[in-house]
Amino acid sequence: MQATIEVNGLRKRFGPTLALDGMSFAVQPGQVTGFVGPNGAGKSTTMRVILSLDAPDEGKATIGGMPYASLRQPMRVIGSLLDAGALQPSRSARNHLLWLAYSQGLPARRVDEVIEQAGLESVAKRRAGGYSLGMRQRLGIAAAMLGNPVAIMLDEPFNGMDPEGIVWMRGFLRSLAADGRAVLVSSHLMSELQDTADHLVVVGRGKVIADTTVASLLAAASGDRVALRTSARPEATTVLERAGATIVASGQDVLTISGLPAERVVALLGAAAVPFSEVSAHRATLEQAYMELTRQAVEFRPAGFDAGAAAEVPR
Repeated sequence: MQATIEVNGLRKRFGPTLALDGMSFAVQPGQVTGFVGPNGAGKSTTMRVILSLDAPDEGKATIGGMPYASLRQPMRVIGSLLDAGALQPSRSARNHLLWLAYSQGLPARRVDEVIEQAGLESVAKRRAGGYSLGMRQRLGIAAAMLGNPVAIMLDEPFNGMDPEGIVWMRGFLRSLAADGRAVLVSSHLMSELQDTADHLVVVGRGKVIADTTVASLLAAASGDRVALRTSARPEATTVLERAGATIVASGQDVLTISGLPAERVVALLGAAAVPFSEVSAHRATLEQAYMELTRQAVEFRPAGFDAGAAAEVPR
């Protein structure tokens, strides 16, 4: 069985605040969909509506064509983690999972299976209140997987993870998609989504800004720009601007060039005897593409902050 998560025309207001303004997108089986946007963009509200924790003023959200509230055994259809701290701290991890399993008519052996899947075997009998954030994330993911669901939705699952945990999380998410599940992941860590997600839904001010593949978004953000590494920035700038290029300094010895192909840059610099060590097609990062898309959608930015300039700084 496969199931698509569908969000259609969601509108939601909390008093004077419009949280969702026509939010619409779909999470397809067999791929990891990143769900990103600035604080206040409507991500958490959308996820709560999908789980019937908030009721929309307009529109609907379904999993496999059914609203969450209509599902007879919801954990078999969609697993979710919205808050890693949502547990009874005096219970052991295993007991926390046992009562969840019993509530859904799931056997105890399933608890042991997800404990192993989440890498919690050595700490399963410890009280969950003593867990680090990363271990609570693993426990929340184990709970989300109890029903072996066909769809899964995780809010900021990389938070608190150590490097080993981040590597595990990447592989885990990709394996879920490879099994045919629809996977929706909200995260502020663009570098992790760039290595993990197939598709991206970018939102701002309660609306969808972009709904596309990660590859397409990076290609569009990269454009026809060329990256040049040179120890003679002033001389290179003069030569290339005379040929009609637009130059932006994007590092101590790096220039980003628009308006000239890489082979033309090489020819011009060679003819003028300007030294350089690298000329390559510019490859934007997901963080740069995200910053450019959402620069008008942020709730707050410090005085003097320039999202466009920030997007040019290489990681």
